[in-house]
Amino acid sequence: MATSILSIGISALNAAQVGLSTTGHNIANASTPGYTRQVVVQGAAQAQNFGYGYVGQGTQINTIKRIYSELLNNQVISGQSLSSATSNYAAQMKQIDNLLSDTTAGLSPVVQDFFASLQGLSANPNDASARQATLSSASSLAARFHSLDGRLDEIRQGVNSQITTSVGLVNAYAKQIGQLNDVIEKATSATGNPPNDLMDQRDLLVSHLSKEIKTSVVRQDGGSYSVFVGNGLPLVVGKQTFSLATQRSPTDGTRLEVAYQTKNKSTILSADSLPGGNIGGMIQFRNNSLDNIQNQLGRIATVMAQTFNEQHQQAQDASGSAGGLFFTTPLAVVNASGNNTGNAAVLADITDAKALTTSDYRLQYDGANYTITRLDNGTAQSFASLPQSLDGLTFKVGSGAMASGDDYLIQPTANGASTFSLALSDITKIAVGSPVLSSAPATSNTGAGTITAPVLDSTYTANPLTSAVTLTYDGTGVSLSGFPAAAPITVKVGSTSTTYPAGSTVPYTAGASISFSGLTVQLSGVPNDTDQFTISPNAINGAGDNRNALLLTALQTANTMNSGTTSYSGVYGQLVSTVGNKMYELQVNDAAEKTLLTQAIAAQQSESGVNLDEEATNLLRYQQAYQAAGKMMQIASQLFDVLLNLKQ
Repeated sequence: MATSILSIGISALNAAQVGLSTTGHNIANASTPGYTRQVVVQGAAQAQNFGYGYVGQGTQINTIKRIYSELLNNQVISGQSLSSATSNYAAQMKQIDNLLSDTTAGLSPVVQDFFASLQGLSANPNDASARQATLSSASSLAARFHSLDGRLDEIRQGVNSQITTSVGLVNAYAKQIGQLNDVIEKATSATGNPPNDLMDQRDLLVSHLSKEIKTSVVRQDGGSYSVFVGNGLPLVVGKQTFSLATQRSPTDGTRLEVAYQTKNKSTILSADSLPGGNIGGMIQFRNNSLDNIQNQLGRIATVMAQTFNEQHQQAQDASGSAGGLFFTTPLAVVNASGNNTGNAAVLADITDAKALTTSDYRLQYDGANYTITRLDNGTAQSFASLPQSLDGLTFKVGSGAMASGDDYLIQPTANGASTFSLALSDITKIAVGSPVLSSAPATSNTGAGTITAPVLDSTYTANPLTSAVTLTYDGTGVSLSGFPAAAPITVKVGSTSTTYPAGSTVPYTAGASISFSGLTVQLSGVPNDTDQFTISPNAINGAGDNRNALLLTALQTANTMNSGTTSYSGVYGQLVSTVGNKMYELQVNDAAEKTLLTQAIAAQQSESGVNLDEEATNLLRYQQAYQAAGKMMQIASQLFDVLLNLKQ
């Protein structure tokens, strides 16, 4: 009986010692990242039948287990993925918000300075210093476009760098998880007990992985994990691991894409297949915001260059020559896929900058039809042949021929800001004088009719006036005659336009706009019979004439963008507002995701974390159990001594 009591005491002593060791292990790792609280699972040793009943034989340690909730852990993993994506997106947008909204470093100040210099030039068209100030402010405008676009390119390169770093971390974590899967499975099968600390290490790696990319875990028999990323791509299956890689886009060499690698091939993944985590946040920022913002800035530069040039080319410079290009006209970028087999040189000419969108386009050929897809909304149109015009662009094949399956990325405005620059450097080449004059001679006219200065459109330079046109008012028929025989005449009264054949006599309506040969004048008042109005070429020069300078200045507030509904400054203001609103939205979402993550971690830690007060209580409990077991062994020893003494 004494030996039985002794063995029971030993089992109790061993159990208390294991309990103390486990509690001490918990206390020592209370601050260890990823550590999960462990507890001793005891059971009664098998009792022995003595005939009069079963007598207990003490205790045994069944296992040491983690206090682990798979549900709570999955909630933390999901929360970390969402929070990382939103936080990363918000951090990138913050850079752009600061860049565009800056009152000194943004675009608005230099646009205002440029048009202010034009106003100064219109007041002193002969002044060399005013002309030089206009060129200097135009140069500053171009430099600001370059600076803003360069900063956006730096942010784009930063996105590429972060994607590369995150992909490297994903692959490193996958390899370590696969190795731990192998060790854990072998240890579990060998002993039947889980290696808790190794499992904690693996869960910590999964947690780190979820910060880089959306992660889901499926527990397999034997204790190993199958880890899936994105929308279900297997990354770790047992000890087998797969990997991600970065790969240049076949249609845009500046863009790094994420690819999924297997033994035989590497497949570029779509943005939709990679939600969550730092990778998802970066890709979402680039696709949904950065591309659009850079295109918006490029569109402003493109429209400004084209509309300003059109007006500048309708004027005369200081020497009397026709105005040339003031700004270089940005060109659309066409990128052929590296997988193309044809040799076609595809072009996309910007025919109407006012109609441009901020979208990129994809041109594909299937051997029979050409499909043009607008990438911002997915709208696709198919054509049997090229050229085709769409959204202010004309798509055509300049040389060579397409093969079936060929693919082209067209970016109409992506490089608009970076290629915007001055096309002239001679101050005498600034064309601020109108090439056409108008008058209503007060010495010969007896009525009160007036004529405005001619306004020229982009078609005037093709057929400029070579001689004066004299319009005569016929008070009897209330009409005008004397129009040239080479061009039709359009009379617009209010919103109603009527076109008459060349050389016609047209009805006179006070306040009507009359257009012919690419110019428009407005006649008002009440002229008398035989009163005349003269429209003639400017035979002197444009040195002292400011009429075109006034028209150029008016472009600042003219509705030249969004198909003639908004000005340059209006579109830039909309861009700044859009970025600011998106920034606010992301900040709100980021705060919400961080709160949800904090709550999920708190719930997990309340279940699995180490509570030092609780562990201190366990220390006392196991200490008392240890002392009691020792006392039991002492009594067993004394009883054994009594038995030995009886035999003597």
